[in-house]
Amino acid sequence: MNKERRNDFLIPLLTVLSDVAALEAAFLLSYWLRFFSPLTDQFEVTLGIPPLESYIFASFIFIPVWMLVFRSRKMYGTRRNIHISDEFFAIVRLVTISMLIMMSATFFYREFSFSRGVFILLWLTSIATVTTGRFFVIEFEKRLYRIGKELKSVVIIGKNSTAENIYTLFTFNKALGYEVLGYYADSPAADSSPLSQCKYLGGINRLTTDISPLRIQSALIALSHTEQEQLIELLRDTEGKNIEFMMVPDLLELMTSRVRIQEIEGIPFIKLKDIPMTTWNRILKRTFDIVFSGTVLVIALPLMIVIAAIIKLTSSGTVFYIQERIGLDGISFPLIKFRSMRVDAEQQTGPKRATKNDNRTTMIGKILRRTSMDELPQFWNVLVGDMSVVGPRPERQYFVEQFKYKIPRYLERHRVKTGMTGWAQVNGLRGDAPIEERTKFDIYYVENWSLVFDVKIILKTIRAVIFGEGAY
Repeated sequence: MNKERRNDFLIPLLTVLSDVAALEAAFLLSYWLRFFSPLTDQFEVTLGIPPLESYIFASFIFIPVWMLVFRSRKMYGTRRNIHISDEFFAIVRLVTISMLIMMSATFFYREFSFSRGVFILLWLTSIATVTTGRFFVIEFEKRLYRIGKELKSVVIIGKNSTAENIYTLFTFNKALGYEVLGYYADSPAADSSPLSQCKYLGGINRLTTDISPLRIQSALIALSHTEQEQLIELLRDTEGKNIEFMMVPDLLELMTSRVRIQEIEGIPFIKLKDIPMTTWNRILKRTFDIVFSGTVLVIALPLMIVIAAIIKLTSSGTVFYIQERIGLDGISFPLIKFRSMRVDAEQQTGPKRATKNDNRTTMIGKILRRTSMDELPQFWNVLVGDMSVVGPRPERQYFVEQFKYKIPRYLERHRVKTGMTGWAQVNGLRGDAPIEERTKFDIYYVENWSLVFDVKIILKTIRAVIFGEGAY
């Protein structure tokens, strides 16, 4: 029997060591900031400087507690498929919980009084040091995967479009940390299929005997709902075998809906659809939109004046382009952008979605689209309440009428305000990306909204704008 793979050991170990070092550094940094840094000029030390040993001793006690809190929220795994922006919000939440535990413990320890200033500084510095440490661990992890180290060996079960998407994703994105050994299906895939580049391992029933020789760690199930009998047989045949099964549903409804059970006076109800936002959540989101859009408009006003002047000087026509788009509850509103195309752009073709190297754009328009600065005026749409900063991108009525009949659950996008950026856009689905894929991400956003989710999308959008990812 081949030796078992151990590619889930190094990264968790490095993450633990990084957190320990980061937290110890945070204790020492907080002590220095409070008692020896220039901050003492503003916040005078009046009760004397406590011994450093007391804080080091405290760190030896509390750091293990913090690690347990992190461990309880599954922060020490591999291939978690996260960006540092995702990690940051989890770190803030867990550090806050850990600080509350620490403050509660020190309340009952009377032999030594810890500085309240150090507590505040420790909260801030630990967030900074842990985030920094994890950033380097994540980058190191991705580098290992790109050069073919520490990869998790997986196989694909099935040969449908879902199986093709899985193969393409893991093959062209090595940073995810998976090595596709091949696929199992009743017969080889057609030559035109992306799976034709993947090794055909035989029928599905061969998986059981291949687990040990091929050292397969995970099987990615991409069978349709009509092939459930094969799946049940496969699960039965692999009993007692160390292998992970992950199944990808083949139906859009299964991918996006959040079925819940709610009991009322002893009667269980299956809730198939829920209201995406409560009244208070709508108020919270609207308040955030007003503050954020107002701030951006004030800061960006000089830039917007310069852009307007350049547009006016370099091409004939208006500075702004106003177009009716469909928003919340299917109600239209006038979306405003800097004009990036010729005035007669759609005179011959009629309504047409933007494409890469679109010959309808003006010289300055190409730059505006590449940097997404053509959308700055939409912050006014957000400020007046037509849109939100984050939400599904609004479409024209012409396209909505087409998509609502062709794409399942397409109109679910209109249950929240449309946005300047969205979950689909930060996942690379911009411009003329398949509307079916964009719809899946949009519906996921509608059904999983939170303010933290919005902030996460905004941070990812800023990163995409800086690097010009997918913009044209």
